[in-house]
Amino acid sequence: MTEFSVLDLVPVREGGTVSEAFDAATQLARTAEDLGCKRFWVAEHHAMDGIAGGATSVVLAHIGNATRRIRIGSGGIMLPNHTPFQIAEQFGTLDALFPSRIDLGLGRAPGAGPELQRALRKDLHQASEYFPQDVLELRALLTGDVELPIKATPGLGSNIEFWMLGSSLFGASLAAKLGMPYAFAAHFAPDHLDAALELYRRDFQPSEALAKPHVMVAMNVFAADTQEAARDLASSQQQSFVALRTGTPGKLPPPISDYTSTLPAPARAMLDHLGQAAAVGTPDMVRDAIEAFTQRTKADEIVLCGATYDPQARLRSLEMTIRACEAVAA
Repeated sequence: MTEFSVLDLVPVREGGTVSEAFDAATQLARTAEDLGCKRFWVAEHHAMDGIAGGATSVVLAHIGNATRRIRIGSGGIMLPNHTPFQIAEQFGTLDALFPSRIDLGLGRAPGAGPELQRALRKDLHQASEYFPQDVLELRALLTGDVELPIKATPGLGSNIEFWMLGSSLFGASLAAKLGMPYAFAAHFAPDHLDAALELYRRDFQPSEALAKPHVMVAMNVFAADTQEAARDLASSQQQSFVALRTGTPGKLPPPISDYTSTLPAPARAMLDHLGQAAAVGTPDMVRDAIEAFTQRTKADEIVLCGATYDPQARLRSLEMTIRACEAVAA
């Protein structure tokens, strides 16, 4: 049976505050836990007015205190932005605070311009070239599988679940080589989805942590009582995607009815392309779309994404989605 998890960017909406965004993330995590979701992940983004998850490990500590059972983790930490030692300490601390609940998803893309590189004091493009070595060093700092001249405290001996994140063949290949579970970011970059999953499963090498391939795929999901209402919910995130791709990112805007009809053809085509990893509609429509996507990908887990301007609407959307899928499984 496919398991469900939640990815949250901690969106800051127009007219809202960062504190409100954290409150909404907390409510979402509690709802996900109550609905039986397996994981709640937060993604690292920096210097973006509309995303409040930059200090990812701090946000996860807050979420951990607000929940009891659900696994919490990064979806992901962009390792080129950090040193492996820093992340070992941070996630070792999280594991000590919330034992056997911590996931560490790692990504390679720096996603940063020159201003952010200066702020982080790093050449992020050069750092990304060392990503495979840094992953190995980070794993050694936490597991002790390779003896290093320094020990991370907290960190060494932590019971953390490692994940490789990606949207290309590179991450799939590295995850297979290292015997790690693999999460594909189809919700914003579906181009290489099928090829990446095929490569990962074909080349997977068992490790002490994982005996066989394990795949999670991300989907944008918006459920509501009517298809029109669901499309309205989705329009806030669609506006954010268009703004990001046109170089004008900002806070999460309110919905616009029939938004896509207002767009030029290239923007509509971009959203249509992303729609292959999306489910928007009534609970039954969303369930059917998730089932079809799961059959296509053979995913072990689906991580549900989708920011809404009204945080309560996302809670309702998540509940509708899980209940609809549970009804079929039963």
